[in-house]
Amino acid sequence: MKEKKILITGASIAGPTLAYWLNHYGFEVTLVERAPGLRLGGQNIDVKGPAQHVSHKMGIEEIIRSKNTTETGLRFVNVENKTIAEFPKESALSMTQELEILRGDLVQILYDLTKDSVEYRFDEHITALTQTNEGVDVAFSSGEAERFDLVVSAEGIGSHTRKLVFENEAKFNYLGLYTAYLTVAKSDTDSDWARWCNTKGGIVFLIRPDNYGSARASITFTAEEDEYKGLSLEQQKAALIKRIKGCGWESERLIKEIDQTKDLYFDRVSQVNLPRWSEGRVAIVGDAAYCATPIAGKGTDLSMAGAYILAGELFCAKTYQDGFAAYERKMRPYVQSCQKLPPGIPKLVYPQSKIGVKILNSVVSLIASRPVKWLMGLFGGEKKAVKEEIYLADYGNEFAAELKNW
Repeated sequence: MKEKKILITGASIAGPTLAYWLNHYGFEVTLVERAPGLRLGGQNIDVKGPAQHVSHKMGIEEIIRSKNTTETGLRFVNVENKTIAEFPKESALSMTQELEILRGDLVQILYDLTKDSVEYRFDEHITALTQTNEGVDVAFSSGEAERFDLVVSAEGIGSHTRKLVFENEAKFNYLGLYTAYLTVAKSDTDSDWARWCNTKGGIVFLIRPDNYGSARASITFTAEEDEYKGLSLEQQKAALIKRIKGCGWESERLIKEIDQTKDLYFDRVSQVNLPRWSEGRVAIVGDAAYCATPIAGKGTDLSMAGAYILAGELFCAKTYQDGFAAYERKMRPYVQSCQKLPPGIPKLVYPQSKIGVKILNSVVSLIASRPVKWLMGLFGGEKKAVKEEIYLADYGNEFAAELKNW
């Protein structure tokens, strides 16, 4: 492919992964990020399946392993903090994976891997772009302008660049939930186990250990789609405190943390669906294109696999149009499978009443009981090697083989 100068927007996970592989294949890559530096906040994420495969190919799997969050498994607790069910990370029912890492740590690893070969521009974003037969003329917030052969948005669910190109094509599948994330000081009640607690009002608290002597908390609850839309940070804090006040467990501890936190993330839980992932010389990847939400547990898989496939297909294609088409053809079935949720999820996990919470806790306790664990063991109750979810070609070798046949 003759187009070699590529602009990427967004320095989270998909963007630097795409930048690594494009540079690996000989492209000239510039990556811009709206924030003044790396955004290193965020919660625990798992690197498994396609993401683990891609990280292995990039030579960073062991670095990721060394940054493990130390989490040993998942405990369900009631409002009195009594453990009602326990699932160690070896269990098929545990959210804890072999490679658990903080989002910010993975972002730092990817940046360190690419910073010497990719041009990073922080505190910069696209304000306008115009496509021509020769390339994409990009205007930046700094007042600078530059032409690129291709542009790829690897931004988040609210991608500004996506709106500039695709306008209102993105459809958001709201799952009936809002979620909040923040870092909290470690308490005597914390350990190397993640703790999940359901309370009345459709609220789920989750506190997980990290490898920095603190803990990561999330609060997810049912709400109308626009109930908390457009709030300032202080308004978000006030709304969140009001919602969880008096609901028990460690709500009072979390209220104090919310009041003083500087790293609060608070937003709706929505999936992103678009009929296409490219328009002319512009494409989208990661959450901007196909966010599956944390409920699906596939965000890192989708971001890293999508970036890997997009870079590989552009490398192998005769034209960028062919590359974009092949990327979408190979990724879309996987995206669709990742966005499918089991029947009743997430509503079943967020009961509104005390009796509903009690019933849910009883079911979870039963699943974790010895007889049920024994029965599940007969059918493979421990985590097994996951079958290949999506084929990740070895593009360098396959392209070389194709050249020989020409």
